[in-house]
Amino acid sequence: MKITKLGHCCLIIEEAGVKILTDPGIYSTAQNDVTDIDCIVITHEHGDHLHLDSIKTILSRNPNIKIISNSAVGAILEKEGIGFDLVEHGQEKQIGDMLIEGHGTKHAEIFEEYGQVLNTGYFFNNRLFYPGDALYNPQRPVEILAFPTPGSWSNTKESINYVFDLKPKKCFPVHDGMFKTTSFLYNTFNLLIPKRSIEVILPELGKSFEV
Repeated sequence: MKITKLGHCCLIIEEAGVKILTDPGIYSTAQNDVTDIDCIVITHEHGDHLHLDSIKTILSRNPNIKIISNSAVGAILEKEGIGFDLVEHGQEKQIGDMLIEGHGTKHAEIFEEYGQVLNTGYFFNNRLFYPGDALYNPQRPVEILAFPTPGSWSNTKESINYVFDLKPKKCFPVHDGMFKTTSFLYNTFNLLIPKRSIEVILPELGKSFEV
């Protein structure tokens, strides 16, 4: 599997001849230039994960692309005349040789019900789990984890404990587009997480890595 982090939570995931784009939001712009994408996967409706102008640009450059998301995102897309395939918790969709499975239902708590939209994490080919904005445990082995960094709904301790709870073989951080610099945070991850025999990958934007 080849992964390219374009920014924040926007990833290109390539395996078995299938090319997936996740969460094209406002903290990244490189998604507007991508081509040969088979499918966009969107975890939830917040602007750092769903930017409609980007979606429209990507569709214009990739006319045969499919979109996978949940019903809340789907309602927003349908208002713009954009179709989608529904994959929520317990559901799955096959795109070529890529199996995409939905996990979880709620965005992590920011404050009480504020911002608690429908959030669907996704498992890709039984290898990579990306939870969106949640610390959801799929209750199954995770080989590769894209784990959220601290934000308005989590802190560093929670991020690291989430990795420890899921026990992936490899992990890499996402949800960090709001930081001017990630060096201190990344150094913390690199210092602590390997102590549990978990490999930490610290991706450079735009550069692919193999897992």
